[in-house]
Amino acid sequence: MNTQTSNPVEVLRQGLAGQRPVNDQVLSSAAMLAERLQQLKCADPIFEAISFSPDVEAMMAVHLTAVVN
Repeated sequence: MNTQTSNPVEVLRQGLAGQRPVNDQVLSSAAMLAERLQQLKCADPIFEAISFSPDVEAMMAVHLTAVVN
């Protein structure tokens, strides 16, 4: 199984599915996608209701807690 990819959506999906460890690459992909989503929300209010899944939100919250502590 090839787990090396540069597609941030695929990297994040693999991290959530347990196909790769939740490491810096997975967290960077999540951050990149969060930034892109924020840009979409700023560009057009139609995107305002779009958000990440609870699993992604929890993963990012755990990482932010670890960085702060």
